[in-house]
Order: sequence, then structure tokens, then C-alpha cells
Amino acid sequence: MTNTELTNVFCLLLVLVALAHILGWLCVKLRQPKVVGEILAGVLMGNAFLGRLPTVEAFVSRAQNQGHILDFVYWLGLLLLMFLAGAETQQLFSRDERREVAWLVVVGSGMPFLVGILFAPWLIRPSLSGPNGNRISLTIILGVAVAVTSVPVVSKIFADLKILQTRFARLILGVAVLEDIVLWLALAIATATAGKAAMDAKAMSYHLAVTVAFFVLGLTLAPRLIKRFNKARVNVVAQSSPTGYALAVLLGYCCVAGLLDVSMVFAAFLAGFAVVHKKRKLFADALQAIGKVSFAFFIPVYFALVGLKLDLIRGASLQMIVIFLVATSMVKVLSVSLAARFAGFRGIELLNLSITTNARGGPGIVLASVAFGAGIISSQFYTTLVIVAVLTSQLAGMWLGFVLRRGWTLLRA
Repeated sequence: MTNTELTNVFCLLLVLVALAHILGWLCVKLRQPKVVGEILAGVLMGNAFLGRLPTVEAFVSRAQNQGHILDFVYWLGLLLLMFLAGAETQQLFSRDERREVAWLVVVGSGMPFLVGILFAPWLIRPSLSGPNGNRISLTIILGVAVAVTSVPVVSKIFADLKILQTRFARLILGVAVLEDIVLWLALAIATATAGKAAMDAKAMSYHLAVTVAFFVLGLTLAPRLIKRFNKARVNVVAQSSPTGYALAVLLGYCCVAGLLDVSMVFAAFLAGFAVVHKKRKLFADALQAIGKVSFAFFIPVYFALVGLKLDLIRGASLQMIVIFLVATSMVKVLSVSLAARFAGFRGIELLNLSITTNARGGPGIVLASVAFGAGIISSQFYTTLVIVAVLTSQLAGMWLGFVLRRGWTLLRA
């Protein structure tokens, strides 16, 4: 690369990270999730707004000509986001309210996923499918898209509203973590089957078995082995540089996943899950250091690049967005409300639980990014999934803020 080419890339990254933080700050002031502002930073530079100006379009195009660098920053931001989400998972499980969590996970998340799977044969259209999309992978993506709940965005909303330590927050986050682990496995299977329509049954079965085995071992055996190695005397890296060691675990998981042809997104999640398995205090400073750098640059730029990829001129269908938003929200809200009644909740508690768990947020956007990157879904469906993730997260934040300002209780004591 020449100095001029490198300068173009750095200038675009500078603009994106600055806009992401400015618009993110503005969204927080307006009681909106910060991730909305970060995505809007990319949208603002895209072809629907400033990108329509010849000067800006030429500036963005010159930087995008070095797509391998932007792709690297994009994927590094995504992997760090998933790594930090996996690291938080251990802290979200609670032994309290097992009965409520069980009802909300099995019925509140299981029903939307099954509805998406059962109705997929009638919903799948050519406009939804990408170059590698097939009926199996598209069916799974639809099921996950209906059921997914955001852990990072919901956690941020709870923190902003100062309700993170409440029973309501603990219940929602416990449900979201259990739900997302299952849905990430489903998404891993979807990416494993992408573009494999012509693959023979033996090869398909092998590929799926490897994906499922990687995920299961990453949740069970691998964390125990990592935990033992964390404290080993020969592990001089963990002793001298816990931050470097945590990043090494992330890269190691990604390397193994790449060799096995498993999505690195799931490897990053499992790496975060493993490195702090029941020993978060050991790596608290390391995770804080990684989190500061990631949330200062890589993750905001990732979400900004998500927004930049949105084609709101040719790749957006208002009809698809409205139908998908209304239909999936109705299914999720009704399912969670039913589950909440079985769990013993009543009245406004049903709305509080159902609207909050309907927030798709980060996982909804990651779902769209992974599925689009794997060629499973079209640009129209990608845009739909991202916009619905943003709108449902906004709705959750606005509703909870409204409930608290009115002095209503989120859950009975």
C-alpha cells in the first residue's frame, strides 16, 4: 500500500470512530441505546445521506478500495464484541428464580424459534436468499431472527436506568444468556450448511458434527482445561501479561475454528466463556483493558461499518421491514407474555418482560452480519434485520424509561 492509500483508510476510520462516539453520546442523552448512534454514523456516511455528495462518495470509495483493511477492522471488532460477551456470560447465570427462567426460556424463546421454523417454508422468497442461501440455512436464520434477545444492549439499558442490580434485570439477563447460547449453536449450524446444498449427505453430516462438537466442547470440556492451564506454573504468559494471554486464547480459538471450517464468531464467544470460567477475578484487569480499547475503537467502528454496508437506496424494502418488525414482535411478545403467566407474573409485568426480551440489539445485528457474510441472506434481508434490531432495542429502552418515570414496578417483590 502507498502512503496515500493508507491515509485514505485512516481518514475514513477517524471519521467513523468520531461520528460513532458523537452520535452514540447524543443517543444516550436522548435515552436511546448507544449502539443506535454508532450504526447511524455509518448510515450517515452511506449512499442515502452524505454519500450522495460527490466529494464524500469519492472519499469513501477510495478508502473502500482497500477493503481488506476495513474487513480486518470489521471482523476484529466483531470478534472482540463476541469475546467480551462470552466473558460476561459467567456472571449472568443465577440459581435464583429457576422456575421463572425455565418458563421464559422454554416457552418465551422456544415458541418464537419454532414459529419461525414452521412458517419458514411459506415465508422464504428469492428476495431473502443470498448467493449461498438454501432452505435449511434460511429456515434456521428465520427461527433465530424471531427468537433472539440482546444481552449487551439490554445490559447497557439496565445500567443507564440504574436497574442492573434488580431482580427484573437478573431474570431478563439470565433468560437472554441461556437463550443466546442455544441460538448461537443454531446459527453455527446454519453457517455450516450455507452453500452446501450440493454436498453429499456424508460430507454434510461430518461438517455439522464438527460444528456441534466444537460448540459443545467449547461450553463443557475446554473451559475446564483452560481453567487448569490458567494457574499452571509453566503458563508464564498468564502471569506476566494476563491481557496478552486472554487475547492469545481468543486467537487460539479462532485458529482452531478456522482449521475446522467453523465460524470464528462462535469461537470468539466460546473463548471469552472459557478464559474467565468461574475465575473472572483472575482476569478482571485484563478484560477491563481489552474492553476499554475495544469499546473505544474496534466495536464502535464495527457497528459504524455495519451502518455503512446498509444500502438504504437499493437494498431496503419498507414493506419487508414493516412486516418483519410487526410479525416477529407480535410472536415474541405473545410468547413471552404466555410464558410469564405460566411463571406466575401478572398485569404490567407481562409487558415489561415481553417488550424487554424483544430487544434484538447486538445479537440481532451480529446475526445479520454473520448470515450476510456467509452469503445466506440478501442485502434487503440484511438491512431488514439490522433496522429491526435497532428499532426493537429503542422500544425496550423507551418503555422501561417510561415505566420508571411513572413510578410503576417492573416486577412484584
